[in-house]
Amino acid sequence: MSIESELLANLQTETRNPRTTEMDLLSPYDLINCLHEENYGIAYAVSDSLFEISEAVRLIADRLARGGRLFYVGAGTSGRLGVLDASECPPTFGVDKDLIQGIIAGGDFALRNSIEGAEDDEESGRSVIETSNVNSSDVVVGIAASGRTPFVIGCLKSARAVGALTIAVVNVKPSSMEDHADITISAVTGPEVLTGSTRLKAGTAQKMILNLISTGVMVLLGKTYGNLMVDVRATNAKLQDRAIRIVMEATGEDYAVAKNALVRSEWSSKTAIVMILRGVSFERAEELLSASGGFVRRAIQ
Repeated sequence: MSIESELLANLQTETRNPRTTEMDLLSPYDLINCLHEENYGIAYAVSDSLFEISEAVRLIADRLARGGRLFYVGAGTSGRLGVLDASECPPTFGVDKDLIQGIIAGGDFALRNSIEGAEDDEESGRSVIETSNVNSSDVVVGIAASGRTPFVIGCLKSARAVGALTIAVVNVKPSSMEDHADITISAVTGPEVLTGSTRLKAGTAQKMILNLISTGVMVLLGKTYGNLMVDVRATNAKLQDRAIRIVMEATGEDYAVAKNALVRSEWSSKTAIVMILRGVSFERAEELLSASGGFVRRAIQ
């Protein structure tokens, strides 16, 4: 066995799960029950890294507030999860599409297709960070179940060289990526139900962590009021109805009043809420929000 093969075999994500060795003998119900039982430990694995996640969120929010950007980088499932989380932030939180970006080894073609060898190209990782003009104001989050993917390590190395904040999201401990990250978030999910298939437990943990990161950052940046998505973009009938219900919840007013305020505020939920709760014009509400840094709660106090 080569040194590389031995290292891979010893990873927690690559060892064989003793609880699923005979799952091919089970009835459909027992099979699904067996698979699902493995999910219960995933949240606990994430819980072990809540401090590191909260520190990452604090530092990311600080950088983004000062004009920085957030990049998720990964290969395969990890890369797809990063692209997914990044792509959902503009419609949910009303941010510019360039603020949070997902980069996958092999490019966008790899979102739907497996590109052999893309994850092993460290130089490609370095290059994509350079061409993205990552700088000292930015944050790069590397995602890899094994904690050793060369493409991701190349991204982290290149980002760190220009002073960007680097964060590793991994499912093993220790990991090679730790050496290239300012913060390491390790959710050790253990052996997969299907040996080595890290799209399962490890991927689920990664999705949970990215949800925590992006949602936490957006809350700290004032993109919510309580648990309401006050920066949602009302770009279609469904989202306009959601915006109306958000304003109703925030102000206690009825449908007609909420819709009227939204129309007057050009469908800005934040502005409509301040207009109603402060009893001010559109222009004054905009001034109050600007002075409060975009935080609704500060603007109405």
